[in-house]
Amino acid sequence: MRRLVIASSTIAAILAVAASVFAFGGAPRAGATPSGTGTERSTGTYYGVSRPVRDLPSSATAFHGSPDRPLLSPGQEAGPQLPDPITQTTTGPQVSVTNGVNVNGIGDTSNTPANPCNCAPPDTNGAVGGNLPNGTAGQYVQIVNTAFGVYSKSTGALVSGPTAINSLWAGFGGACQTNNDGDPVVQYDQQANVWIITQFSVSTTPFLQCVAVSTSSDATGTYHLYSFNYGNTAFPDYPKLSVWTNAYMITFNIFNNGQTFAGPLVCAWDRSAMISGTAPTQLCHQFGTSVNSILTADIDGSNLPAAGEAVPALSLGSNALNYYTFSPNFTAGTLGFTGPVSIPVASFSQACGGGSCITQPGTSNKLDSLADRLMYRLAYRKFNNGTESLVVTHSVLVSGNKHSQVDGVRWYELRNPSAGTPTLFQQGTFSPDSSSRWMGSISMDKSGDIALGYSVSSGSVFPSIRYTGRIPTDAAGTMEAENSIFAGSFSQTGTLHRWGDYSAMQIDPVDDCTFWYTNEYLPANGSFNWATRIASFKLSNCSVAL
Repeated sequence: MRRLVIASSTIAAILAVAASVFAFGGAPRAGATPSGTGTERSTGTYYGVSRPVRDLPSSATAFHGSPDRPLLSPGQEAGPQLPDPITQTTTGPQVSVTNGVNVNGIGDTSNTPANPCNCAPPDTNGAVGGNLPNGTAGQYVQIVNTAFGVYSKSTGALVSGPTAINSLWAGFGGACQTNNDGDPVVQYDQQANVWIITQFSVSTTPFLQCVAVSTSSDATGTYHLYSFNYGNTAFPDYPKLSVWTNAYMITFNIFNNGQTFAGPLVCAWDRSAMISGTAPTQLCHQFGTSVNSILTADIDGSNLPAAGEAVPALSLGSNALNYYTFSPNFTAGTLGFTGPVSIPVASFSQACGGGSCITQPGTSNKLDSLADRLMYRLAYRKFNNGTESLVVTHSVLVSGNKHSQVDGVRWYELRNPSAGTPTLFQQGTFSPDSSSRWMGSISMDKSGDIALGYSVSSGSVFPSIRYTGRIPTDAAGTMEAENSIFAGSFSQTGTLHRWGDYSAMQIDPVDDCTFWYTNEYLPANGSFNWATRIASFKLSNCSVAL
């Protein structure tokens, strides 16, 4: 979500034009033509092809930014804070893995220049690619607010960057070149072997989403450059990108006056046009304030959904997951959708009531839980036997109250969405001790193993990075004992509560077994001095695809 605070006069100008937001039944945004029931159709701008990333400057002085902006929450009222009824407090043996790389990413004491934007939180995420065109081992791309870096999968070494995201648009002019505003996401489209890098431009109007699609599997090469215009009135916060068979799906939380939640916006971009370098069609639907933040499904593995299969999507409900589907038709200009269908789950209360309560050693400052929404990604997988799975996570209260509580990561596996409404196959809340766990991200490998990464902290445990996992023969709803990626030694001090916004668990498309996870930590007591870590591992069970 937006946190790059700029001059107060600029903020005032932005908020002045953000007095209203397009909603279903209202006037469309500038440049958009309604098409189909509830669908808003527009055309993205194609700029051309970038310079190779390897030729762009990688000096930290190329970045800019400033401290955080208050959390913009899409959540409805958190309701009463009640203990979690399905908490897993005991574990079996430590999850058995083969470790890969474990290196510093972009951040203050990493193998790259310091915090590139003097902003918080870093919005740490990353994606893992296939083999390079010459057949050599591929790359991992990490992206944080305002910058991205390309790393070798085999060694973890930085091979390019960190590069200011907006420098991709250098020479084309306009706000995507001028503004470096963050809320970034990187994805790898393994169907086409291309990278997608995106961030928003909101320091000036019109509000834009800037998107780069690589011309090959080499992340250090050239990119097709695009932007999508969301007009002058709707602040498009917290963009989250997913890859489907015929579309790149993106979701936003729309805010009125930069403060009042106006509902989520779901859009589909014409994937084939963006891969080929032509101006793409965008299809959007604006939901109202009764709908929480939405995540659309992102494909893992080489088995694709059936031709024409709708895109699954989820949002949080009251002790439920609300299920939607979207069927983008770029020829007809419609984004048909169904839902919501309520899928009951074990009762839950938002960690920290959706706010800040995560404790740290040596300070009274508490960290944001971001528990008012599902955490990125909603990972989809289709197995050889035809079974389809969706896995997702969010943060919940385990015990205590807002002033002194333990929080955990609630996770779900749903099955067979193409049959209609998916069934809840299993669910669990991982909280094996008195430390809080939050900022989760989850994925599944080809053997049906699940890996769940997260932050962990308490009054005696400094903010650290850990993960757990399970194999299909484990008892339903349980994870094995956790492993550590990075043991923290410092706390976030002062009055900065912001943490994460999201982390990223991804699966390597080459072996479909190796998980890659990235998250943040503190290299010293302080504020705006975050660092990040990148790690890979393979569950020992992964071998034969189901």
